[in-house]
Amino acid sequence: MDTSIIFPNLHITLDNVEKGFYIGSFFIAFYGVIIAIGMLVGVSFILREAKRVGFDEDKFLDLCITTIIVGVIGARLYYVIFAWDYYKDNLLSIFNIRQGGLAIYGGVLAGIACVAVICKRKGYKFLKVMDVCMFGVVIGQIFGRWGNFFNREVFGQYTDGIFAMLLPVNSVRSQQDITAEMLQNLVTINGVDYVSVHPTFLYESLWNVGVLIIMLLMRKRKKFDGQIFFTYLIGYGAGRFWIEGIRTDQLLLWGTNVPVSQAVAAVLVVIGIALSLYNYKKK
Repeated sequence: MDTSIIFPNLHITLDNVEKGFYIGSFFIAFYGVIIAIGMLVGVSFILREAKRVGFDEDKFLDLCITTIIVGVIGARLYYVIFAWDYYKDNLLSIFNIRQGGLAIYGGVLAGIACVAVICKRKGYKFLKVMDVCMFGVVIGQIFGRWGNFFNREVFGQYTDGIFAMLLPVNSVRSQQDITAEMLQNLVTINGVDYVSVHPTFLYESLWNVGVLIIMLLMRKRKKFDGQIFFTYLIGYGAGRFWIEGIRTDQLLLWGTNVPVSQAVAAVLVVIGIALSLYNYKKK
């Protein structure tokens, strides 16, 4: 398997991009390492922000740990539910997350529900807590998308534009993600066939950097609790709606050709705008 990844129009060639490394006979995927780093950085920022706004750091750490566990389960369930045609005949594969299959929106929705339950039980202000937590979520997403880069997955349709990314056909995680248009426009370099695709992992990671910057600029000037949370719903949702439309690994709503995450993104954008306008008007 060829391990190179090329951005021809940016004149960048990465010759040896491995998917992971071995410790003894145990293989450790960069995907998992990057997600773990994203979680650690995200939680660290959350704890600093929690202290800044007057929350107890230890209690917030407990909340973070519980929410991360619930979020991972939610991300897996979301993926399995909308890829049931595969898993219904491979039930044991449901528990093998080393094969991939974590959907961000499943984790976000499960995490929001988890925080709501904890706030109800502990008497915390839900929207104030969410304003803190969403920093960790978007930071985790910024890091996490680079795990897709190492896995050669979550890419978009064929393109030969400025950001076009060449992936060796034999290194793509799922051959089902390769479209007929990609095969019609194969690029052969030194005997290796490459598909030319949109690097949607990069688009989403950079988009999330922009969302994070807006949230950071807003945190000391916010007008009401929930403003940062709603900004995340709008900002991330708008980007995800666009990016999901060009991906080739879409999970579809049952019996339709509608990408489920694109539909969820649209709904959350509308909810975020509506709640923001309501609270601005209330103030």
